[in-house]
Amino acid sequence: PIDDLAEMLGMSAMPVREAVRRLGAMGLVENVPHKGARLTELSVEDLSEVYTARLILEPLTIYETVKVLTEEHAADARIALDAMSEHPVGSVEQWSAHSAFHLGLYRAQGSSWLVRLIQPLWDSSERYRLSAAVPRTVGARREEHEKLLQACLRHDPAYAAFELYNHLASTANATSREMGGEDL
Repeated sequence: PIDDLAEMLGMSAMPVREAVRRLGAMGLVENVPHKGARLTELSVEDLSEVYTARLILEPLTIYETVKVLTEEHAADARIALDAMSEHPVGSVEQWSAHSAFHLGLYRAQGSSWLVRLIQPLWDSSERYRLSAAVPRTVGARREEHEKLLQACLRHDPAYAAFELYNHLASTANATSREMGGEDL
């Protein structure tokens, strides 16, 4: 199967094997003996684990970000936030801007370790957000991100952490309900 996929992609099998290995390390792919690799199934339990970790790491990270936030970082966050509103919900461009908003703020605090811990959790949670049609309006999403950015601009680390925690919990709960689960 890897050879077939490599041929379909027009490349050698080695980079495909490496990609599958990395996806496995992130928990996105599992190896099935004598059958090959397959995507891991989405579950409310996994969603809960991913968001529990995010709810610990990301508010801490934004707390530290706010202490050192520069005008340049704030301007980049504003550009990403505006780009989120300019593109249809669920589009590649909208998700890219969403990622740029959050991860850009996290990178601003200067610890590459925190961002490296957050990134695989972010990638895993993207699968859930993209697969679950969470019924939240563009306006509600914009408002949550705007509150977070305003807390950052006021240099209020506790309030920024609070807003981010609420934003993540709201997303996790809506996604869990959409999957037939309960609030996390």
